[in-house]
Amino acid sequence: MVKPTKVTNSIRALRFAHGEMTQAQLADRIGVTRQTVIAIEQGRYSPSLEVAFQIARVFGVPLDDVFQYPDFQG
Repeated sequence: MVKPTKVTNSIRALRFAHGEMTQAQLADRIGVTRQTVIAIEQGRYSPSLEVAFQIARVFGVPLDDVFQYPDFQG
């Protein structure tokens, strides 16, 4: 049985690197609730592709700098 892979993210580090932006401030910028940002940041929820791109644009970085997906070992 193959162990499922998990998308990780660097949102917390990016928030702190951008003037210690709060979760609420990020939520306001991308049009979601603070609870959604918390869930994404903690890896409990994977955002839609649209929200993922919005997060990357807020920080001015490529999507791969925000979200990481382990290499597939087939």
